[in-house]
Amino acid sequence: MEPQLDPMKDDLPLMANTSHMLVKHYVLDLDVDFKSQVIEGFIVLFLETGSRYRRASSTGEEGCQSQFDETCKIRASEQGHVPVSNASACSSKMEYNDFAVCGKGEKDTSDKNGNHSNEEQASGISSSKNCCDIENHGNEDFLLVLDCCDLSVLKVEEVDVAAVSGIEKFTRSAKLTDVSKELANLRNQIVHELVTLPSDRWKEQLYYYTCCSQAPGCGELLFATGTWSLEIRKSGIRTPADFPHAIRIQYKTKPEGRSVTWTTDQSGRPCVYTMGSPINNRALFPCQEPPIALSTWQASVRTAASFVVLMSGENSAEPVQLQEGIMSWYYYVTMPMPASTFTIAVGCWQEVKQSFTPAVQTNNEFSLPCSQADFRWHEESCGHVEYPCRFQSPAARLQRVIPYRVFAPWCLMKCCEEHLLQLIPQCLSAAYTTLGTHPFSRLDVLIVPSNFSSLGMASPHIIFLSQSVLPGGRHLCGTRLCHEIAHAWFGLAIGARDWTEEWISEGFATFLEDVFWARAQQLSHDEEKAQQELKALLRWRRLRDEVQNSEEELQVLRPNKESTGEVSESGASIVKHGLKAEKIFMQVHYLKGYFLLRSLARRIGGASYLASLRKFVNKFHGQLVLSQDFLSMLLEDVPEQKESGLTVESIFTNWLDSSGIPKPLLEEGETWKESRLVQQVSGEVTKWIRTNQRIRKSGKKKRRQDEGTFQKLLPDQLVLLLEYLLEEKTLCPRTLQGLEKTYQLRDQDAEFI
Repeated sequence: MEPQLDPMKDDLPLMANTSHMLVKHYVLDLDVDFKSQVIEGFIVLFLETGSRYRRASSTGEEGCQSQFDETCKIRASEQGHVPVSNASACSSKMEYNDFAVCGKGEKDTSDKNGNHSNEEQASGISSSKNCCDIENHGNEDFLLVLDCCDLSVLKVEEVDVAAVSGIEKFTRSAKLTDVSKELANLRNQIVHELVTLPSDRWKEQLYYYTCCSQAPGCGELLFATGTWSLEIRKSGIRTPADFPHAIRIQYKTKPEGRSVTWTTDQSGRPCVYTMGSPINNRALFPCQEPPIALSTWQASVRTAASFVVLMSGENSAEPVQLQEGIMSWYYYVTMPMPASTFTIAVGCWQEVKQSFTPAVQTNNEFSLPCSQADFRWHEESCGHVEYPCRFQSPAARLQRVIPYRVFAPWCLMKCCEEHLLQLIPQCLSAAYTTLGTHPFSRLDVLIVPSNFSSLGMASPHIIFLSQSVLPGGRHLCGTRLCHEIAHAWFGLAIGARDWTEEWISEGFATFLEDVFWARAQQLSHDEEKAQQELKALLRWRRLRDEVQNSEEELQVLRPNKESTGEVSESGASIVKHGLKAEKIFMQVHYLKGYFLLRSLARRIGGASYLASLRKFVNKFHGQLVLSQDFLSMLLEDVPEQKESGLTVESIFTNWLDSSGIPKPLLEEGETWKESRLVQQVSGEVTKWIRTNQRIRKSGKKKRRQDEGTFQKLLPDQLVLLLEYLLEEKTLCPRTLQGLEKTYQLRDQDAEFI
């Protein structure tokens, strides 16, 4: 029996052998059933041979075979984490099918959980640790390994893409033979031509992806499911080049699956959504989780007519009625991204409409980018793989505010209209002013159910926001919206090549939320500086407390140090500390990353620093990066900083590779207390302490002078005031009542809770 990984100790395994084969496109065809709390259907994978295999194949078959032998060794070592016992001891909990395949006329003996197996085929086959043992099923068979968890896989088959009408245009030879090997090669050739079509033929490409996904099967494939993976093979196939490049998997999720959550919204209606699980999407569909596996996707989702389907997609889907009471929603994405960024939310959402015209520029209005230098940069070619890139579109480069929609449960619509709806164009405009071209063509914003564990989550074309950001006015809603919008550039358009470098996403988003929000409010330079110093002090206090109360190894921004970005020969790897429960609630990657970027901005100068960020975005959008990619480019732009001792190595040492508070930050931490807004808070704290002392001396007798006169505070000032007062040994009940009355604490946003 497979032991469960200890979420308090173990790392998250990424099992997919992406060095051998890469998924280039997913086609999902799914039904959402709220009664059984199951999503089921088919997923078709279009594959290409991986870069490491292509390099090895040039040295001959012997070199290629050594790659597979190495894979066997890696998988054997992985069994220390997820060993699979003998087939005769298989249980439904193990979810192991021992390369089961159901041939024609054979009885399908699916277990109670829906796992497909065949007793005759499975008998005598040992565990997956012997997958490369010739005694069992030959060390020459190639294994495609996908990341998979909490799924019932029912069937895996090769897709006969050669049967699609009009597909001949993707073949070099018009003649089809009956020779099975030549036909298999032809199918793979068709897939290769399809996935490598130039970007200006993306509509044609999507059309043929759809046609191919609906083509008949041409042979079931052997498969096995383990705790963290789905392994697929075709008997007698030795290399990735000969392995089927289009496969269809029939599967269904489980109600307890950890990639989605089934719940009710704030109006009491059922819904399901991806909530940002540590295991990402592997319990939603079999996929390749490593960041290097950049892919596109399209999805058709069917559900009852009363539900709305929102998804990561470039199009604003309109439902199509298939039959009475059943609607189908279709979305697609043409920008290759990690499968972990795929997001879906199905519920009785209501679209929030504007009842007035916003004061900022609308979706059809345009303005020039930040500088002519930025504009000229876009005329150069992009550095990413080919796709229809907005950075190369003249219209997109001038679009200040992209089209947006807001969805929420019925009971929150009014609140969204009053606060959220008018903030979106302001924040989008501020982001464009700062970084230039919006990487994505549209944006949906959804207020998710109350069980959402964060304030927000960004995915391609869609942002989830917690209901907690809505009350208390504009401040928390605006700052959180700015944070998630920043992820369009840092976290999505530019991703971390190694998931342990979360700071590349969260540190940048935290730094940029302040810049965006200041510009959205149209603050003066002095006002912006004062607010950011106040915010820095609050974050400094939060970081100090977290460092004092967390494990040192979780405080390191680059835990793999010089091994960052490295993977095994097969492409499999682990995410260090990826399953640690306490890591989910830590903010060290947000805070230390933010302070590093703030420190660099102070040394270089604000305007020059933001110009470097725009240059970095223009150069690296659509790509995966490591810390040194950003730091090296930044220091090349300001060579005088190298002369003063600022180097990539010194930044690694002081900021990224060590725990605790970085030394440069220790020196700066006390300076923010001299800020004007902080000094104002200190004055108010003194008043409250004196009031509290008078109340204690006077006993129960209430005197009019207890109330005092207090200044109005900004939201962040009020947070700091409460933090300071909590450091007092005793606060009388009447003092607490005075605080509530003075600042209406019950009506404030979530930061005051």
